[in-house]
Amino acid sequence: MKQHYLTPLFDPQSVAVIGASDTEGAVGRTVFAGLVQSGYAGRLYPVNLKHEQVLGIKAYKTVKAIEGGLDLAIVTTPTRTLKSVIEQCGKRGVKAAVIMSCDFVGTDEASRRLLDQLRATARQYDMRLFGPTVFGQARPISRFQAGNYQGQIKGGNLALLSQSSSVASAILDWAESHDVGFSSVVSLGTEADVDVGETLDYLVSDPRTRSILIYLEDVGDARMLMSALRAAARTKPVMVLKVGRYDERVTLGRTHSERLIGRDDVFEAALRRAGVLRIRSINQLFIAARVVNAGYRTKGRRLAIVTNGMGAGMMAVDRAHDLHVQLTQLAPETLSRLADWLPPHAERSNPVDILGDAPAARFRGATQALLDDPNVDGVVVVFTPQVGTDHMATAEAMIELQGTTDKPILLAWIGGKKLEASRRLLGKRNIAYFHAPEHAVEVFYSLAAWEYNQQLLLQTAAPLGEWEAPDLETARMIIDTVLTNGRTVLDEIESKAILRAFHIPVVPTLRASTPDDAVTVAMGLGLPIALKLDVEGVMHKTDIDGVVLNIQSLVGVAAEASRMLSRAKERFGDKVRGLTIQPMHGKKFGRELMLGVARDRAFGPVISFGAGGIAVEVFNDVAVTLPPLNEYLAANLIRRTRVKQMLEAFRNQPPVKLDAVVDVLLRLSELVCELPQVHQLDLNPLIADENGVVAVDARIVVAPVPERARRYQHMAIHPYPSQMVQVSQLKSGVPIVIRPVRPEDAEMMARFVAELSDETRYNRYMNTLKTLPQSMLARFTQMDYAREVALVATMGEGDDERILGVSRFTVNPDYDSCEFAIVIADTMQGKGLGARLMEALFAAARDMNLELVEGEVLSSNKTMLNFMKRLGFEIHKHPEDSGLKWVVKQL
Repeated sequence: MKQHYLTPLFDPQSVAVIGASDTEGAVGRTVFAGLVQSGYAGRLYPVNLKHEQVLGIKAYKTVKAIEGGLDLAIVTTPTRTLKSVIEQCGKRGVKAAVIMSCDFVGTDEASRRLLDQLRATARQYDMRLFGPTVFGQARPISRFQAGNYQGQIKGGNLALLSQSSSVASAILDWAESHDVGFSSVVSLGTEADVDVGETLDYLVSDPRTRSILIYLEDVGDARMLMSALRAAARTKPVMVLKVGRYDERVTLGRTHSERLIGRDDVFEAALRRAGVLRIRSINQLFIAARVVNAGYRTKGRRLAIVTNGMGAGMMAVDRAHDLHVQLTQLAPETLSRLADWLPPHAERSNPVDILGDAPAARFRGATQALLDDPNVDGVVVVFTPQVGTDHMATAEAMIELQGTTDKPILLAWIGGKKLEASRRLLGKRNIAYFHAPEHAVEVFYSLAAWEYNQQLLLQTAAPLGEWEAPDLETARMIIDTVLTNGRTVLDEIESKAILRAFHIPVVPTLRASTPDDAVTVAMGLGLPIALKLDVEGVMHKTDIDGVVLNIQSLVGVAAEASRMLSRAKERFGDKVRGLTIQPMHGKKFGRELMLGVARDRAFGPVISFGAGGIAVEVFNDVAVTLPPLNEYLAANLIRRTRVKQMLEAFRNQPPVKLDAVVDVLLRLSELVCELPQVHQLDLNPLIADENGVVAVDARIVVAPVPERARRYQHMAIHPYPSQMVQVSQLKSGVPIVIRPVRPEDAEMMARFVAELSDETRYNRYMNTLKTLPQSMLARFTQMDYAREVALVATMGEGDDERILGVSRFTVNPDYDSCEFAIVIADTMQGKGLGARLMEALFAAARDMNLELVEGEVLSSNKTMLNFMKRLGFEIHKHPEDSGLKWVVKQL
């Protein structure tokens, strides 16, 4: 298979250090010495204008003088030389360059102009730029240490990706003292070219990386970041520490939704959907690195605690209550088992107090009993050194127990010097230990939250469900008319027309320009009615005393209409368009909710849900998520609010029809997926009761969409592309469905691969695997349709459905081309199915504005090569492997 396009940057076979030096303290010396001392096995070239040798190795005056291919140039010369040096590297054919100029400022206008020039030069020569960075990078498992760091970096399977050189150095210093190793260490710096998303994309494909630790300060390309995070989290534990959680700027949003949603709320929602573990402090980062690297996972939130000191145990209990961690009720069998051999005065409920003099055997027995309990998902063991205890023997017992269970055992070893030896033993054996019981509980909470996020990651939501399709033509016409007229804010009647187009129930609303018109409208609608001012530019009518509710008589309608119009015209003049009138909703047990949409500058559309009404911003009861949604995600959004309890039965009020609330959230998700012009939306209040829901008031803010914008380009998470579903039949009359792959296809995909012949399996996967490993199965079925497409041809329905063939492509970094693959079941070959799947794949590529489809075919696979020719592919020599052919088709 072709290597990842960033391999020359992160795992190069040849390196030139431009500015390599013998001068102590110089960046060029630190970087070059690090490469030499780490035992870098590739070709290494120091470049120095004045010296014949650097650290005893022959030096070259320029990169042009170096013979042979050159993957990477590390530039440590001053900023004033960068333009000429990068130009020389491009002409020399260098594949990637790392900028480590120690005097680069990066924050002024001159630096920004310089970076623009460097990027343009690099693009001209098809060369990637990394940095400018103070730290650099390292690939310890390849003995490639090209960082401005003087310590030793141990090899391992944890990758560190940081936007801060100082934080990267601090983590490495901590790791050195805790015997933690790394597959890669990357400090991105200014990100002139290569960014977090691309680097993460490389780490996802790296077989030497099993877990990833990320330190973030800012989000650039959120879509690329989300795509890479979701791809990584499907197969590898990913931990993120994000600083700058609070945005101090005042938000002057025109809707409640925009004002209520903070940037960190959105980032938190994004990480939930990405399936990653969020950590909130450098201390948690150190702890998480140790725990995740050790492979700890939990399948639930039910915790049990064992302690030999109730005071220390209660510290864990208090922290569990703070975090809403469930202290599980032990099964009767467990209580009976503990009663049989614990001392009489021991506490056998959760937490289990095994008394201060507990020997190692008592710790082991109690912990084993809790691990065996089906109600327990994890155990915190709190050890305090007292007379009768043996910390070394207890540590050894815990190490042995952890090897027998897939439930996490988290150890709180409370004490000082007395426990140092056992802590070293636990660290050496990769067992999670902590100095405080609160930290152990926090880690269990994080593991449970991470497992929960993994479930969110698996959710795939279609923008258009199997229910009644929305009237997109009407909705788009309304928005286009508003934008053509130079407006961005839809009035209430226009907003409700959009909602009706998406089948969201709304209260009928009519317009009146005079008090007499208001009376006429009220007679048609029926009393009582609500009267509202319609003033151009005013989003919230209550702010201008522009709402009167529950008017019971026509006389009252005339009087209030006259009063409201008179006062409004004095204040707003020609901006007064009249009044809107609607019947009172009349829901005796109605609860007021608010649903909204806001546009985050990084992550795009965000959906909010919470308590509604005029005091919505006072109570601030709101939860947010990223679209698209399905029923699981919508229900989860509702559960995360306090108003959820009001939706249930209480006192004399029946529970609301929750399915109706979920349906509105799903329709709102459809709306933001299909209408990229919508930037803000308030549905407040949405009245919900035992019979259903109805939107009383609504406001929508829109903006034009850039020309040639790709479908769903405004989304951080690409919806399931249901528009690609085709119902068809083969020439033989066999009915088939061609559709995009879903996560729930995993079992069917595994069966499809297992039933392929050895020859077909080898031609597709280029090895003799009989079954797909779980990581590959996840990769093949949990798709990111923003940059890849996988189509399956299936036959049958329900339990009888089976896959007949699969075609897929992944978009290349240039976003102009893609690399494809296809495999057809042996029994279906030669029946035209391959051509159908490839034509569907070509159509999907054209929809993404791609221009080129390319791929690898075994040179020995003559049948596939002939098939490629019939489809219009050109056949070329493979650039890296003589056993393969490279096939290319212009779309």
